[in-house]
Amino acid sequence: MTNKSFTLKCIGKNTDYMTIVREMEDGFVVKIVRDLDGYKDIKTDYISKELFDSCIRTGYLVAVSVPCAGF
Repeated sequence: MTNKSFTLKCIGKNTDYMTIVREMEDGFVVKIVRDLDGYKDIKTDYISKELFDSCIRTGYLVAVSVPCAGF
């Protein structure tokens, strides 16, 4: 599942993205890019598989076919 990208549900017009950098036994290392009024806030973080699955089920994360610029 490495390098798969998702949009994050946001308030307003912002489009934030998350890409899976590495899959681990119990979760994922992800890169999150948030657009803050033209300024890109880029963070690398960890998300458990349980939380990831919950975010997919609730629609907080939606898979995109083409990664956004900036990844």
